[in-house]
Amino acid sequence: MRQRDDMTFPFEEYERRLSELRVRIAQRHLDAVVITDPENIMYMTDYQTTGYSFFQALVVPLEQEPFMITRAMEESNIIARTWVERTRPYPDTGDAIQMLVDALREFGLSDKRIGYERNSYFFPAYQQDFIHTTLTEGKLLDCFGIVEQGRIRKSAAEIELMHRAAKATEAGMKAGLEAARAGVTENDIGAAISSAMFKAGGEPPAVMPYVTSGPRTMIGHATWEGRTVKPGEHVFLEVGGCYRRYHTAMMRTAVLGELSDSMYKAQETMKKALSAVHETVQPGMTVSDVDNMVRNIISDNDIGARLVTRSGYSIGIAFPPSWDEGYICSLKQGESAILEEGMTFHIIPWMWGVDGDKTCGISDTIYVTEDGCKSFFTMDRDFTVKPDQADKKLVDINEARQTESDDKSKPKAKQSK
Repeated sequence: MRQRDDMTFPFEEYERRLSELRVRIAQRHLDAVVITDPENIMYMTDYQTTGYSFFQALVVPLEQEPFMITRAMEESNIIARTWVERTRPYPDTGDAIQMLVDALREFGLSDKRIGYERNSYFFPAYQQDFIHTTLTEGKLLDCFGIVEQGRIRKSAAEIELMHRAAKATEAGMKAGLEAARAGVTENDIGAAISSAMFKAGGEPPAVMPYVTSGPRTMIGHATWEGRTVKPGEHVFLEVGGCYRRYHTAMMRTAVLGELSDSMYKAQETMKKALSAVHETVQPGMTVSDVDNMVRNIISDNDIGARLVTRSGYSIGIAFPPSWDEGYICSLKQGESAILEEGMTFHIIPWMWGVDGDKTCGISDTIYVTEDGCKSFFTMDRDFTVKPDQADKKLVDINEARQTESDDKSKPKAKQSK
């Protein structure tokens, strides 16, 4: 390992991660592991690039010095960012998997027990087939999750860094709620969010903000498409701020008009669920316990809304196409994973189908503490309500109703004969 003091975390953090990974390698009776997920490679080495569509791998032997396989262009990232000293780059005209096999042979690992991430998005089946048919003298075994066992619990240094990501998240959300007005486009709102996130120190997130308005809020994972927001509608926002590839995320809702009874009930139900999380969640609970608690609160409504997804997921290091670590741990029914100090989750008690045609959300990113949990955010959870943005006809109707109600409540004057 090449000691340096210009990485995301202190050098000792990477030494600890490598040491703990080797303990798990030994527990699985492996001689080395081939790590291909970009999040895992970054966690171990601080390496990152947007060019991960090309094959890249970190090989960690149980005893020898680790080495990396990358496209030649990306070798500069190893040199500039990481502690890794041994690198075997391949040219654009070369074969990445052949380079991996050659390197395993070079370092005396080709006839050993080699673990690889079989379920990695970035180690496709045709490449796995190639290494199985080429590296015939060794034994290839699935070790998917071996790095994630370390990632699931964040260190104090990681928690502190996620607080910096949270500042970008909050700045973007505040700007988005401020920009949400009748007559603007969803693009305008997305631009305001993005600008504020980056000005607050945020870096390119794994997913750009979700911005939908009116009936488009019922479309899962939709975001801005140039639609003009109309008076009286609501705007649903989900923002994931990023710093050094670590993310925090937040949902909020703006109502451009009067707050209806149904939307008020939705707001209070989601707030109740988040309050229950902060009052109840602690180490030792199962993720299923948490999901059931949140799900039962959200399901107990008379406004037609449902929680159609899991109620939360682990969040931390991420590259596109997703900002979540839900494949490591999600809050959903039937899961027996136990909450531990240092785990971080995006809690999403959102409500789909209010009155049959509206989706709204209030969410939180939390970290599990020694005896409870805390939020990364300080923002108010209430909907942002802008009565002046209501439809003019609706305003006139409401005023007429109020006048009629006031007239009925006034004592009638005696009529003279």
